Amino acid sequence: MRRRHAGLAVGAVAVLVLAVPLEVAAQELPLARTDQGRWAEVIATSRGKLDSLRRAMSIPGLSISVSVDRRVVWSEGMGYADLELRSPATPQTRYRIGSVSKVLTAAGAALLHQRGELDLDAPVQEYVPSFPRKPEGEITTRLLAGHLAGIRHYVDIEAEYYLTRRYETVFEALELFQNDPLVARPGTEWSYSSYGFNLMSAVIAAASGRGFLQYLSEEVFEPLGMLHTGGDHTDSLVVNRARPYDRTPDGRLINPRHIDNSHKWAGGGFLSTTEDLLRFAHAHLAPGLFSQETLDLVWTSQRTASGEEIGVGIGWRLMPPSRAGGRRAVGHAGGAIGGNALLIIYPDDGVAVAVAANIADIGYPQGGALVFGDGIQEIADLFIEAR
Repeated sequence: MRRRHAGLAVGAVAVLVLAVPLEVAAQELPLARTDQGRWAEVIATSRGKLDSLRRAMSIPGLSISVSVDRRVVWSEGMGYADLELRSPATPQTRYRIGSVSKVLTAAGAALLHQRGELDLDAPVQEYVPSFPRKPEGEITTRLLAGHLAGIRHYVDIEAEYYLTRRYETVFEALELFQNDPLVARPGTEWSYSSYGFNLMSAVIAAASGRGFLQYLSEEVFEPLGMLHTGGDHTDSLVVNRARPYDRTPDGRLINPRHIDNSHKWAGGGFLSTTEDLLRFAHAHLAPGLFSQETLDLVWTSQRTASGEEIGVGIGWRLMPPSRAGGRRAVGHAGGAIGGNALLIIYPDDGVAVAVAANIADIGYPQGGALVFGDGIQEIADLFIEAR
């Protein structure tokens, strides 16, 4: 059953989600863990590699969690969640995860589709009639999830990335781009767009009849035990939130400028922990909350109108074997003001890796982001080869 936008408010509910300890609202599901004995050598080698990367790139703090066959084999923090207070980073530290938020949002859309409440191929105006129709063609939720809708990405970084305005609903935030022309005819060209996920969040809110953050919390995060995941409300007190950091051009660490994430919850506005991200990964390795049909859907590459595979399913990036040690891998990376994250899953090997850090620019020195990604791939390879 399709529901239309009826001015759903998300602000009050969203603030409550992270303003109090989340454990009071739902019971945390313990992650299955395994004896680290057989993994001791791999963990020691991986720890050395990761800490060397952290120090070389001047990353204040980071956390990593690794699982094999849906059992945690290594979960650890390095450095500091807060440099000034010398608070150590831990697996329970909550980081800004940037665009990893997109796969969480995509899960919400996939679940609505699974339950027959969202038609991925219907024009978005069937759910959000206030969004203008475009002369270039129809925009659907499926196209939004694959960056095929032609919605633009950020253009003016100063004006769009560093927003401080509070938007009370995800519908209000559509004003940032809804009247702009498309960059391509829908379905014809892959063009990365965080704003496309803004529109998807409005579709999810309308289809579910709930606020976007409320829906994800109640239907995705709580059932999976992800009690440390939610919107990054910068004006709320959040237990275990990492202090975010930025850099000057010469590499000196500084506090970042204040932002308000209410304009981009779906595309880059969530906080999470590496262990919560593993919970999310595990839900995609076997049917449970998601049916097998849904799991196949989200990890199947979409195609352009001409039939070209784009390497993106429903939110998830399908990594080329050349960037994944020759293995099948899916995942997403994310960068935000004061945060970075990576979630990668090797379905055929049963291995999942989640990493998060409290720095905006993980690419320091120049080219560092690629080096860091290669380092995480090396760590994943160690665990895969030791199975």
